[in-house]
Parts: sequence; C-alpha cells; structure tokens
Amino acid sequence: MAAERARLHRLQRLERVRAIARHQAAREAAQAEGTLAQLEALAERTRRMAEEYRGRTAQTDGLELRQLGQFVSGLSGISTTTRGDAAQARELADRKQQELALAERRRAAVEDRARGEQRTLDQRRAPLALDGRRRLGTPLE
Repeated sequence: MAAERARLHRLQRLERVRAIARHQAAREAAQAEGTLAQLEALAERTRRMAEEYRGRTAQTDGLELRQLGQFVSGLSGISTTTRGDAAQARELADRKQQELALAERRRAAVEDRARGEQRTLDQRRAPLALDGRRRLGTPLE
C-alpha cells in the first residue's frame, strides 16, 4: 500500500512537471505566432511601399529617376528578406505548435495514469461489500 501511495505521489509530481512544460510550450508557441504576425505585416508594408514608389512618375531628371530606382530596389530587397524571415518564423511557429500538442498529450497521459492509480488506491481502501443478503444463523451450520 505504501509503495502504491509513493507511486501515486510520483505520478502527481510528474503531472505537475508536465503541466509546467506545457505552459512553457504554450508561451513559446504564442511568442512564435506573435513574431510571425509582425514579420508578415512588415513584409506586406514594405511590399506596398515599393509598389507605391515604383508607380511614381514625377521625376524631373535622370538623377531622381536613378535614386528612385535604387530606393525601390532597396525596399524590394527588404521585402524579400522579410518574406524569407516570415517563412522561417512560420516554420518555427508550426514546430512550436507541434511541441505544444506533444506536451499536452504527455501531460494528459500522466494525468490519466495518476487518476487510474488513485482509483486503484480508493478501491483497496473501500470496505468490501460481500453480498446483498443478510446471513442468518451461525457459521457452524
């Protein structure tokens, strides 16, 4: 009985550890999702800016045209780089979501094992119900 109680306590401790790991995985997944959203928004903004500047036609001389071309080229490069960073952030966010799901499954498995162990202990502690009828007479019959 003492060994079973010790096993139950170990399972409950493991469950708490797994819950902490799950919370950490959830926090990391949320941070990854936030970073992804920021990078996607930045990539879209720089793409729109490049398109806007690309459409400008009010240059008065070749120098302005060349400067505008270089500026648009720089914005396009930033947009491309940011899209690449967003793709990496998406992969990281997906990986963090998978880690979160795995952490939740591990926590749930330990929780189920702990509940089963608790039920076993409760059943052993419960008084035995022999049968439903009352016995009459003496055991010497």
